[in-house]
Amino acid sequence: MAEQSTRKAPTAHEARVVRTERITPHMVRVVLGGEAIAGLAADEFTDHYIKLLFAPEGVTYPEPFDVARIREELPRDQWPLNRTYTVRAWDRDQSELTVDFVVHGDEGVAGPWAARAQVGETIRFLGPGGGYAPDPAADWHLLAGDESALPAIAASLEAMTEGAVVHAFIEVEGPEEEQKIAVPNGADVRWLHRAGRPVGELLVAAVRELDFPTGDVHAFVHGEAGVVKELRRHLRMERHIARERLSISGYWRLGQTDEAWRAVKREWNEQVEREQENPAA
Repeated sequence: MAEQSTRKAPTAHEARVVRTERITPHMVRVVLGGEAIAGLAADEFTDHYIKLLFAPEGVTYPEPFDVARIREELPRDQWPLNRTYTVRAWDRDQSELTVDFVVHGDEGVAGPWAARAQVGETIRFLGPGGGYAPDPAADWHLLAGDESALPAIAASLEAMTEGAVVHAFIEVEGPEEEQKIAVPNGADVRWLHRAGRPVGELLVAAVRELDFPTGDVHAFVHGEAGVVKELRRHLRMERHIARERLSISGYWRLGQTDEAWRAVKREWNEQVEREQENPAA
C-alpha cells in the first residue's frame, strides 16, 4: 500500500531544454523553455528556486503527470526525487528560465543530468518559491556564499540599484570557477579561492574581518550548513543584526546526501536559531 500524504501536492510544470552551456569547469547552465511555463512568476525575488523532479531508476509515471496521484498510488520509494536549484534568470518575454548547476562528475542526480542534458528533452519541476530580494532602502548589503549560493548572489548583484553599497564574498575552488557578473558601480565583490582548503574557511574569515559600514544592512548568507551556522552566530550575536534583516540558511551539509539533509534541515535551522537566541540555555 502506498504511503499517504496529508499535504496537498503542488502542480508540476513541464519545460524543455532550450540550450546548455558549461560556463566554468564545474558549472553548467541549462536554459528551460516552452509554452507550459509562459507566465511563470519568477521575477519577484533574486533567490527564486524550483524543485526539479527526477524519476528513480526504473520508475515511469502515468500521463498526465500528477504529483498527487503518484503520492496516493505509489510507495514513497517510487516518488520523484526532487532537487532544489536557484533560478539564475527569468526572461518573461521569451519564457526562458535559466538554472545553473554545480557539477562534480557523476556525483548526485541533478548535476549529471545537467551535464548530459540535450536540447529538446523535457524536465518537470515544482515552484518557483523564494523570499529574498535586495532592499533598496538598506544602507548597505552583505552577500556571502559558496558555489551553491552563487546563482542567487549573482542575480542579487545584478538587481542592485546603481550606487548601492555592497560587500559580496563568493567562495569557489579556484580562479577558473569565477564568473562574469554585472555589478553596480562601487560594489566590492571578492572571489575567495579555496585551493583545497575546507569549505567555508575563507568565507567565515572574510565576513569576520570585514569592517562593517554604519547603517542598516540587508544580508544574504547561504551555503554549507556548518558554515552558515557559524556565520549566523557571528551576525546575530556579535554584529547584532536583526533576524528580519537576514536571509540565511544552509543549502547543503557536508557529509550528507540531499535527501538526508532535507529531512532534518528545518529542525536543524530551528535548533540553531533557538541556541543563538538563548545562548545560556
